[in-house]
Formats: sequence, C-alpha cells, structure tokens
Amino acid sequence: MKTIVFAGGCFWGVEAYFNLLDGVTFTKVGYANGNIVSPTYEQVCTSTTGHYEAVYVEYDDMIIGLDKLLGAYWEIVEPTVKDRQGPDIGSQYGTGIFYTNEDDKKIIEESKTREQERYDSPIVTVIEPLKNFFNAEQYHQKYLDKNPNGYCHIPLNKYKD
Repeated sequence: MKTIVFAGGCFWGVEAYFNLLDGVTFTKVGYANGNIVSPTYEQVCTSTTGHYEAVYVEYDDMIIGLDKLLGAYWEIVEPTVKDRQGPDIGSQYGTGIFYTNEDDKKIIEESKTREQERYDSPIVTVIEPLKNFFNAEQYHQKYLDKNPNGYCHIPLNKYKD
C-alpha cells in the first residue's frame, strides 16, 4: 500500500470522491501540515493554525497508480485560486498535495506541469512532504456516507458509475 494526502477544499466531498476510485483502499479526513498539534475543527476554521482540511489516501498501486490519482485530483479542484474552493473560503480550504514518499515528488511536479497547460493563471496548489496529519473529529469521518444530503462542493453524482 502507498499513501498520499490531498487538500481540495472541504474534506467531506474530497474523501467521498476518492472512495469512488477503484484501488483506493482506505481514507480518513484530517488536518495537514499546520503549526499546532492535534487541532480541533474550530481552531482550523480560524485560519490561524496553518492546517489544510485534507484527506489521507491509502491505495494499491497495482490497481491505481499515482498518476491516475493525481489526474482524479486535478478534476475536482480549482488549482489557480488561493485559500478557496467553491463557496468555501479560508486558508484551510487551500489546495495541496502532500507526499509521504520522496520518490513521488517528481511524478507530482510533472503532473502539475501538465495541468498548468490548461490554465492562464498559475497553479497555486502547494506540493510538500507531509509534515503532520491529525485525524479530524469522528463526526467528520465518512461524513457524506452518514449524511447523504450533506453539503458538498464537488458534484459527486457526476463521478458515480
């Protein structure tokens, strides 16, 4: 199993989206790469912790490769907008790709370069090693499974088979 962490706005929809992909074996939502230990949702929402709402993704690279995961990620984010996705505004809603394996950095950077060709404005998605990840509160985990009519900025029905 391999891992990667994606930030793409509100983590509920990002988690639900990645769970639709064959080869993704486990996901959890949490707070990544911030400057305080074990933040609460309320703290992260102040935009003072440096944390991103993010999704930790475990995947079987024999079924789905990193390139395919990255392609799926770019499909659901607006990578040229800083600290916002859809109607969600704040630094916690920025876009980011946080790798857990240094070998993945080159693949991620190449993916970003290819994606940049689609935009006139520069992509502002951060690409960094994962420094820290703290699980979000239990009520956030698999939120849209528990609340099928819950808020989501990603049109998930477009991606379901």
